[in-house]
Amino acid sequence: MTKHRIYSISVASVYPHYIAKAEKKGRTKAEVDEIICWLTGHSPESLDDELSQKTSFEDFFAQAPAMNPSRSLITGVVCGVRVEEIEEPTMREIRYLDKLVDELAKGKTMEKILRA
Repeated sequence: MTKHRIYSISVASVYPHYIAKAEKKGRTKAEVDEIICWLTGHSPESLDDELSQKTSFEDFFAQAPAMNPSRSLITGVVCGVRVEEIEEPTMREIRYLDKLVDELAKGKTMEKILRA
């Protein structure tokens, strides 16, 4: 089975789209960064390092410092697919991130987004 193309794309190439989506709805880059750090365990500095190194999505999630155990509470539909039903682990992580950015853009509070 061949890997999906998104696995080899750098997080840095998609990151500006996450920021633009959030800012278009009055949210901030800092909130997007907070979401990514919450999900992956990265610090703001290590996130910046990963972006500057143009790390692929596959490596970004495989090498994440500490994936948040609460991410399993993320449910809903992204790109027409229920995130909780995605079996392939890396794709599920990517879609978790997509879902969190969607929730931010839809105006949810950070407390709800971060499953606090």
